[in-house]
Amino acid sequence: MNAHSMASTPQKPLKGWRVLVPRGGPWGDSVAATLRSQGATPVIAPLINFAPSTDQATLEGALADLAAGAFDWVTLTSATTVDVLYAYRAVIPASTKVAAVGETTATALTAVGYRVDLVPDEDNSAAGMASQLIDLEPEPRRILTLRSEIAKPVLTRRLSEAGHDVRSVVAYRTVGVPVTERIAADVRSGRINAILVTSGSVAEQVQLQFPEIPEETVIAAIGPRTAKDARRAGLGVSVIAREQTVDGLIAAVSSFPLPHATDEFSV
Repeated sequence: MNAHSMASTPQKPLKGWRVLVPRGGPWGDSVAATLRSQGATPVIAPLINFAPSTDQATLEGALADLAAGAFDWVTLTSATTVDVLYAYRAVIPASTKVAAVGETTATALTAVGYRVDLVPDEDNSAAGMASQLIDLEPEPRRILTLRSEIAKPVLTRRLSEAGHDVRSVVAYRTVGVPVTERIAADVRSGRINAILVTSGSVAEQVQLQFPEIPEETVIAAIGPRTAKDARRAGLGVSVIAREQTVDGLIAAVSSFPLPHATDEFSV
C-alpha cells in the first residue's frame, strides 16, 4: 500500500463498502449520510414498517391529551413509535418530558424535531428505562407509555407499581416489508458487505428475507439486547456496537476489512 492510499484511509474507512440500512425515514437518511461521509454506499431497504394500531381512536385521544399537556412524561421504546408520532404530527408540549429507550429512538426523535430528556445510561430496555424514571421521579407523575402491539407492558407495570399514573397505548403493529429482488440478490451474492441490525423485529426480517447470507457479510447489531434478539431469531451476529449510537454501529463495521477487497477484480 503506498503512502498516498494510507493517508486517505482514515477519512474514508468504509470506502468500497455497500451497507444495508434496514430502516427508512429520517433515521435511515441520517445513517445513510453518515455512511456516505465515510466512503460507503448505503442501500436503504426498510425491512419493517408500522401499520395503524387496531384501536386508532384510543391512540388519537391519547395524542390529543398529550398535546394538551395532560402528561408529565411520554415514553418511547422504539424508533417506529417516533415514526407514528411524526405521521400523526403529534405535538409534545414543553411541559412534557420525553424518555427514549435507546440511541436509535433518541436519534429518530431529534431527526424529526422532537426533544429527548432521558435515555437510560446503561440498560437500553423497557426495564432499564423504568428503573431510571422511578429513580428520577419519587413523586407520582402522569406518564403516557406508547408501545407496539407485541411489546410486553413491562414499563407500564413497573411504573404503575411505583405509584405513577400510567396510560398505556398501543401505537402500532409492526409489519415486515419485502425487499426488492435486486437487493435480495445483492445480499445473496455478497455484493452487500454489511447489514445493520437495529432491533429484534429487524433481525427477524433479515433472517426471514435473506435465508442465504454469505459467511463474510458483516452483520452488525446496535447493542447487546438486539444481538440477543437476533441470535434468538436464528441470525448470526458478527459484531455488537460498543456505543449504542449510529456512529458506534458504523464504527463496529469499519473495524472489519472489506470482504472480497482483494479478489474484486479477479472474478
